Amino acid sequence: MQYNPGWSNSSVNLLHVQAVGPSDTLHYIWSSIGAPAVLLVATESRSSVLRVNWTQLLSPAPAGAVWIDPPSSVVYSAAIVFTKVFEYSEAKPLEEHFYPTYDLSDFSWDSVNRTLNHTALTAEFTGIPATDPSGSFSNGSLAFRVTAYEASGRDEPLPSLLHTANSSKVEFVLAGVAPRGNSSRFVLEVATVEETGVAQKLRSARSIDDEYTPTIFEMLALVAESQNHSSALSFLQWKATAYGSQTPGREDSIQCRSRGLQAANWTLPVSSIVRAYFGEGVGSTYTVSAINISFGGEDGNVYQEKRYLSWSALLGFGQPPKDTFSPLVISIMAVALGTPMAMLLLGSCVVLFAQRKRYSEYEPIN
Repeated sequence: MQYNPGWSNSSVNLLHVQAVGPSDTLHYIWSSIGAPAVLLVATESRSSVLRVNWTQLLSPAPAGAVWIDPPSSVVYSAAIVFTKVFEYSEAKPLEEHFYPTYDLSDFSWDSVNRTLNHTALTAEFTGIPATDPSGSFSNGSLAFRVTAYEASGRDEPLPSLLHTANSSKVEFVLAGVAPRGNSSRFVLEVATVEETGVAQKLRSARSIDDEYTPTIFEMLALVAESQNHSSALSFLQWKATAYGSQTPGREDSIQCRSRGLQAANWTLPVSSIVRAYFGEGVGSTYTVSAINISFGGEDGNVYQEKRYLSWSALLGFGQPPKDTFSPLVISIMAVALGTPMAMLLLGSCVVLFAQRKRYSEYEPIN
């Protein structure tokens, strides 16, 4: 993990996470220059490196300021941008009242270098609006917590996402932010940038196994698929829940819904890091899609009580990890299904044996 490689000023944030494999390298480039975003770049070289022209990156025309060297080693690149946070409340049934939008490109962000942990492979982007007329952020903040992984495993805190060494985690956190209305609910807008020939698809998978995330039976994933080969290139994966506590339990669950994936060429993400890498072709040469992820139950009061909301998602390359039935659930199913079957077989054997014994007392009739 490198913070602002080649730049000594901490007034801006660029975090480079690099994973080197036997014959390739995965690059995650996180930045809060403009809207918070992450570039995902896969190369077929162990020696590929990130290059940044800082003067150009911080200029009004950042196109071409970020690249991977050698450029010929890049086999896939994409971006995920966290563009806006909406807040709304229901004034009447089926009537939603929206408050002024929080545009994340207008936020002021703390130095990530203060939270960078090279041992735990974690960092935190924490920000507040540059202007806050309502005073909602006077005692609160918005954050994106980043975690990288060196091996496969499962997170201990809920929602206990299953991860691989090819993935990273991002956690969206609202802490102490005062709602602007009664029963306020929040919506996070997430945009993706993909090359031509790659399409985003929203997948939903349901399972009866909720051992690792109690009461949550749905997993969602935004998957980038190659139109030519129908193979998954990258993903953003999350459980259909958020939580209202720093130490979440089942009772802290907040309902999480995804509002349809759409082409978003009319709302291009304002992100210097995206334009610095992809150039001015974003929205024409490259495809921009967006999805809204909303948080709040039917009553909308979970956030009001604790003023804390966290939502975790996994992002990475290739197919998203798939949960299989845990040994505990397999054992329960085996007992639940196996016991009646064993009793049925045992009962059949007893009946057959009794019948055979009963008729064996008679001599056969000639």
